[in-house]
Amino acid sequence: MEQYVTKIMKMMKDEKLFAPQGGPIILAQIENEYNQIQLAYRELGDTYVQWAANLAVGQNIGVPWIMCKQKDAPDPVINTCNGRHCGDTFSGPNKPNKPALWTENWTAQYRVFGDPPSQRAAEDIAFSVARFFSKGGALTNYYMYHGGTNFGRTSAVFTTTRYYDEAPLDEYALQRDPKWSHLKDLHKAINLCKKTLLTGTPGDQRLGEETEVRFYEKPGTECAAFIANNHSTMEATVNWRGQKYLLPPASISILPDCKTVVFNTQQIVSQHNSRNYVTASKKMNWEMSPEPIATVAQIPSSSREMQELYGLLKDTTDYAWYTTSIDLSPYDLPMKETIRPVVRIPSLGHAMVVFVNDEYIGSQHGSHAEKGFVFEAPAKMKLGANHISLLCMTVGLPDSGAYMEHRYAGPRSVTILGLNTGTIDLSANGWGHRAGLNGEKLEVYTEKGAQKVKWTKATGKGRALTWYKTSFDAPSGRDPCAIRMTGMGKGMVWVNGISIGRHWMSFLSPLGQPTQTEYHIPRAFIKPKNFLVVLEEEPADPKDIEIVTVNRDTICSLIKQDYPGHVKYWDRKGGKLATAPGKSLQPSALLNCPNYKKISAIEFAGYGNPDGFCGTFKLGQCNAPEAKKVVEDHCLGKISCTVPNDPSLFFKSGDPCPGIKKTLAIQAACSF
Repeated sequence: MEQYVTKIMKMMKDEKLFAPQGGPIILAQIENEYNQIQLAYRELGDTYVQWAANLAVGQNIGVPWIMCKQKDAPDPVINTCNGRHCGDTFSGPNKPNKPALWTENWTAQYRVFGDPPSQRAAEDIAFSVARFFSKGGALTNYYMYHGGTNFGRTSAVFTTTRYYDEAPLDEYALQRDPKWSHLKDLHKAINLCKKTLLTGTPGDQRLGEETEVRFYEKPGTECAAFIANNHSTMEATVNWRGQKYLLPPASISILPDCKTVVFNTQQIVSQHNSRNYVTASKKMNWEMSPEPIATVAQIPSSSREMQELYGLLKDTTDYAWYTTSIDLSPYDLPMKETIRPVVRIPSLGHAMVVFVNDEYIGSQHGSHAEKGFVFEAPAKMKLGANHISLLCMTVGLPDSGAYMEHRYAGPRSVTILGLNTGTIDLSANGWGHRAGLNGEKLEVYTEKGAQKVKWTKATGKGRALTWYKTSFDAPSGRDPCAIRMTGMGKGMVWVNGISIGRHWMSFLSPLGQPTQTEYHIPRAFIKPKNFLVVLEEEPADPKDIEIVTVNRDTICSLIKQDYPGHVKYWDRKGGKLATAPGKSLQPSALLNCPNYKKISAIEFAGYGNPDGFCGTFKLGQCNAPEAKKVVEDHCLGKISCTVPNDPSLFFKSGDPCPGIKKTLAIQAACSF
């Protein structure tokens, strides 16, 4: 570790990347959340923390060092917070001369195969950030701000190929609104308070059982306040310094001058959007080449017992063959045709495909929560030699915890039940082992390697453990691309010889859906004509696989009458809060198409009490009949537009429902 840290720090110094050298790096981190496993190592854990801190500080890089979630971080290393609500859960710096830093603000949750969708509302993130800064926080860092893709075999144990797609910038680097835009507005509001937060004297005041205000003030000059309603379901009206403020449930209003609300964490005035997948290629011409099933003839016995899987693979592949054979006599086999022997294999994980006499009898897998499983399936046995072939798999390396070098995977035992002569234990029968598949060795996922095996036209469902290949043209335009793996089970995908990661469609969430259906193909991987190869571990038919493009060209807005004006129209002039010239603070829908596209259609417009969210809006009982025409007049053919929430604009003959606070809902389509 010392060699690694020293090498990396030297590389950074040589490139002049640290702030004192004029570079962008202002903090450096040593270790991550070690506190969670420290007790497992007893006094050695304490010694290691001190050693790691000394190693870091000794690098003399000129910027502070941090340890995340490390309460006993030794001086001068700064202990920081990771989590969702560090404004409430962080015990604070362990020394008064250290700042309060939030190093991982989880914008969602990374997902593992088998998980349902993971969400975190933009309102909740905004509330937690406002809370943190109101309590003296100095920095928040979003984890993740940009979702990504675990290409190849880089994902951790059972982690999906798509990583943190629910981040403000999704896997395809597209803005996920309102998460991206609402947080942008939040930081604009906090930025309006920055001087006062840095130089003012902090104070706080309880306004009610569930309401409070935290403020920073330089008497007679500057003041900034955060008024909070902590009740999760009820709005509140508070009086503070002679003014009334209405606060939605679980919200914080930011007042850069202690008077004017420029932002509320619960009231989203920025636009929303919805992600769309557009088919670019389907019904492709597929060919198939079965992977040879290894037996003791190809992989003879090399040890009495089965080897541990991690050690066998050495992180070079996901796959390893385990082979053995057993001779059965007429006295061993069941007499009745309705009775068949059963193969039972307890495994420490992660997944396995089983063949008996070259025939697929089934597959099984564990999960992120429970890596192990027990495989059981009937098998057709015969007189004489019977070949048992296990293709055992890992799905990523361990991602956390103590003593990771002692994590194990692979089969623990193999028994055959239901024989006339009783259960036979094959665990010490003599086993052959080989890491990797024949297709991997030949690199059949490349155009050159594909010529080394025989391919036939794919018709219907292929047998388990089959390679499929086809080609597709580059999708037109510049939108991101993906492959939709409809009809497939589990395996890997390559485009032009580059692995885009593991696919796993057969591992369903509790909602009955695959955790991930589309898999990102970066435009940088794509050529005018593209070579696509899929390794499929289960019986499957590739006919429904599609190449799709991805956009967020459906944009929406949902603006209520009591929302504040947009924070982007506020600024500081001469130290005073002021509005931008010619800008109205009336609540308004602001729509802006991505990539210089123009609004080509208004798909929904409702004014009154419409319901729903982007993609599912519907009219309420109170509705302005002219709403769609009003919005079209303001927006059609434009890159961006503003539509005020103004009853006089929508109700020409008077308000038919005066007792209702008016909501403006718009859904628009963008295109070139």
